[in-house]
Amino acid sequence: MKAVVQRIIDASVTVNGHNKGSVESGLLVYLGVAQGDSKKDADWLADKIVNLRIFNDEGGVMNLSLKDVIAGKEERTGILVISQFTLLADARKGRRPSWSGAAQPEAAKELYEYFIIKIREQGILCEHGEFQANMKVTATNDGPVTILLDTKF
Repeated sequence: MKAVVQRIIDASVTVNGHNKGSVESGLLVYLGVAQGDSKKDADWLADKIVNLRIFNDEGGVMNLSLKDVIAGKEERTGILVISQFTLLADARKGRRPSWSGAAQPEAAKELYEYFIIKIREQGILCEHGEFQANMKVTATNDGPVTILLDTKF
């Protein structure tokens, strides 16, 4: 699995003009599922993202995780997850990317939904887009802080 994790001030996703999900602060996660990925990959990635220390402490040092930031807050701080098969693009040859490394849609959807469940099981608000839909994602990146994660490396 591959993920692009962005620390955000706010983020939302719409499909056909309808709001599908939004968070007021936290993380925007673009998630790509590769062939051969398993629930073990989703477990590792969900835990890694929720506990990634990329939020500033009182001294301005990136030393806090999302779990630390949401402690005691009632606002809509959490994670917005967007399915993103294009993260599996292989553009090393030619001019048109190959998607052959991406999981088949049925398997990808299952792991995408499982990943969302694993985030929620940790007590984190987790909103999401619509699998295989043409989505419009709006976000205000904070920092900017953008982290690339891959369960295979």
